[in-house]
Amino acid sequence: MTEKKSRHKKDDYRAGFVTFLGRPNTGKSTLMNALIGEKVAIVSDKPQTTRRAIRGIIHKPNFQVIIIDTPGIHRPRTLLGERLNDMTESVLSEVDILGVCLPADEEIGPGDKRIIENLVKYPKTKKIGILTKIDRVSRAEVAARLLEISALFDWDAVIPTAFNDEEQLAELSELLGSLMPRSEALYPEGMITEDSREIRIAEIIRECALDSAREELPHSIAVTVSDIFPAEANRLTRVFAEIWVERDSQKGIIIGKRGSNLARIGSESRAEIKRVLGEDVYLDLQVKLAKDWQKDPKLLMRLGF
Repeated sequence: MTEKKSRHKKDDYRAGFVTFLGRPNTGKSTLMNALIGEKVAIVSDKPQTTRRAIRGIIHKPNFQVIIIDTPGIHRPRTLLGERLNDMTESVLSEVDILGVCLPADEEIGPGDKRIIENLVKYPKTKKIGILTKIDRVSRAEVAARLLEISALFDWDAVIPTAFNDEEQLAELSELLGSLMPRSEALYPEGMITEDSREIRIAEIIRECALDSAREELPHSIAVTVSDIFPAEANRLTRVFAEIWVERDSQKGIIIGKRGSNLARIGSESRAEIKRVLGEDVYLDLQVKLAKDWQKDPKLLMRLGF
């Protein structure tokens, strides 16, 4: 335990875990990044973008909140889907708070209600309703939607927020901290995620690859980082990574005409990787085939699942 952590005594400090639930594209990963104040989870409009239990850490003088971004529960089509569901279920059963994200600019539908109904499976966990994207609707609509959410469940709290409003994000952060159990800090001060450099870089590349993906391709993309060589005199940090797909036809989509799409992925990825590493990088990207990797136990293990 670091010296910073030891200063937080149990009688005046709180720390614990929260995960956000919601239908696809309700802003769960975006909310996590906004609360952390730095991008630690990739964001895409493609369903089931999140594939790992990513931890982001909020540090405040009197509390520490660890947000776990999960893939969520889906109807599994592959072995990968089954493993992601198992991972999510494990997280849901262990966190201190479950936050359900409900976007203000969409009607509350059957999918939302099904998620809320399933909250009773976790009787010891605190639950909050989070009305997101309130900057997209009027104040009257926000008030009406908050009343609607409040009537759906016996929440510990219901709170509105917008991803770009620092004051509202601070209020949500304080609420999460106040609901956490009394505890010493669980992570060293200043640490915003426990993911390795390799995982963060792989996720950055996958996010950029998802931008142009269509139909079944988003589910077929995986990324691994094979090597990172530190910068030497007059040289850049060198990163070697692989984009994996399941079929030969998908390789052509990723590469694009005369390599145009792969060049775009590389250019956009380098800018984000530079932000993570804090230095300029040379990125070597290869597109490789791992046939039906989502269904193959050995390939899943090789690709980090």
